[in-house]
Amino acid sequence: MNGRLIGMAAALGLATLGLASGAQDVAASTLETVKQRGTLICGIHGGRAGFSVLDSQGRWTGIDIDTCRAVAAAVLGDAAKTQFVRTTAQSRFPALQTGEVDILTNNVTLTLLRDTNLGFDFGPITFYDAQGFMVPRALGAASVKDLNGATVCVAPGSTSEKVVADVFRQHSMQYRAVVIDKPQELSQAFFSGRCDVNVQTTSGLASQRAIFAANPDDFVFLPEIAGKDPMGPVVRHGDNQWKDIITWVVYAMIEAEEAGVTSQNVDSFKDTTDQNIRRLLGLTPGLGRALGLDDQWAYRIIKQVGNYGEAYERSFGAQSALKLPRGINDLWTRGGLLYSPPFN
Repeated sequence: MNGRLIGMAAALGLATLGLASGAQDVAASTLETVKQRGTLICGIHGGRAGFSVLDSQGRWTGIDIDTCRAVAAAVLGDAAKTQFVRTTAQSRFPALQTGEVDILTNNVTLTLLRDTNLGFDFGPITFYDAQGFMVPRALGAASVKDLNGATVCVAPGSTSEKVVADVFRQHSMQYRAVVIDKPQELSQAFFSGRCDVNVQTTSGLASQRAIFAANPDDFVFLPEIAGKDPMGPVVRHGDNQWKDIITWVVYAMIEAEEAGVTSQNVDSFKDTTDQNIRRLLGLTPGLGRALGLDDQWAYRIIKQVGNYGEAYERSFGAQSALKLPRGINDLWTRGGLLYSPPFN
């Protein structure tokens, strides 16, 4: 009897070891796949200024683009080793689930059901936003309460679609949804007059107005905002090492801004005695090994892409067409929500 119990325990132990080994294999799979391929594939929106859009010279720009490039710098040593795949609100999740892309940097809003039901893990928030309502100035609406019977442009399966239903139900109003999957077609529908209202994140609406409106002043924001839209990178659930890498890539950009380390001055810190900066830049070795990377991973992010503040300014801030103030997307030390855990 004792022998049988011992045998069963041994078998159970081997099975447990097998499961652990399998979990490690899964955890390493995305990192190894990306390294073997030599390119990081990112699912992006592709038509939203500030997040991901082509500039006048045909180069991808935006905070989601910079997030992807930062990961490539950390993992592959070169921020340029990236491939961008346009995805819609409908196609982005299947693209990640099937392995068509390694990471979604597609201004995806973190919600409970997306985090638990879809088999994904969310990285740190890279942009905090909320849903806004934009209408033609000529409509004469001063509030969402003036929109009873309006036609509303929304993307299927989006946070906006749910917000519209909730807001109109709250005010006992009727509306007709014009549901369009492709972002550019949705924008063109609104600005050509097919819809009375465009509902998206406030940053998305500002982006669309800057890109598609013949006269941006002809379109106004209503004062109400709805919901919360914390957005960030998304990876497949169960790939723990890959999730850790994505998480600390974002934190490295935030920590660098708080420490005053930029793409322009990072090399001046090679003799610093600040122990936090030394660990961040790999001058004191050890942190890279915990992620399965070398110790220069964060240095490359800052040198090649910049800190979070640099990425924000060229995507949304003074260096961009949107000119959005930092607001809650500022460091916690300046009243914002951005905060990195310690690098130790």
